[in-house]
Amino acid sequence: MKISVALAAYNGEKYIKEQIESILCQLSENDEIIVSDDNPFKATKSVIDSIADPRIKYFAGEGKGVVRNFENAINRCSGDVIFLADQDDVWMPDKVSRMLAEFEKGADVILHDACVTDAELNTTEPSYFAVHGSGASFSKNLLRNTFVGCCMAFTKEIASECIPFPGDTAMHDWWIALASIKRGRKVVILDKPLILWRRHGENVTGSATSIKQKIRWRINMISSLKKI
Repeated sequence: MKISVALAAYNGEKYIKEQIESILCQLSENDEIIVSDDNPFKATKSVIDSIADPRIKYFAGEGKGVVRNFENAINRCSGDVIFLADQDDVWMPDKVSRMLAEFEKGADVILHDACVTDAELNTTEPSYFAVHGSGASFSKNLLRNTFVGCCMAFTKEIASECIPFPGDTAMHDWWIALASIKRGRKVVILDKPLILWRRHGENVTGSATSIKQKIRWRINMISSLKKI
């Protein structure tokens, strides 16, 4: 089973080497990390080049934001399963083996727990699930998305069903989760933290949004889901 890791980068030079090294040690020689860099004129590429591993494939993004940056990365993946990755985190040593075991049992989409940390990887929340109540309920996730992209993986079939993302998609992980649940795909929730999810105040995702914007996103999501 070939693994592709779709990693979306943006000014990621501070943490991306540590993240990639935590991933590479879990991959086979036939697996790949697809890096889509949405600001290719910065120093991220030089960090990638310094790692000098042929499994890393670097591509310039289109500068259209996180959703399209992940779409660019996923479109370039050739694996049987696709893991999503942010540039800031650290994968725990058993992440890949645990998730592959679930795919081998027939999972289509997997969401695992995360240990939330500060910039120095000091734990702030031992379990993201415990605080935020993550689960695979369609209605619950429509009201409040509990799927975190950096904790997700899915089959290439799911990728082909979900991409291209609708033009008004607020977040890629939200769309993949809801579209897969609506289609009746096998969504597995792993109550095991498998990454150190670094929150350092400069993350691309997780910024505050207004109530008006949140309502608009949900109206757009419902409209897109009605088409599948």
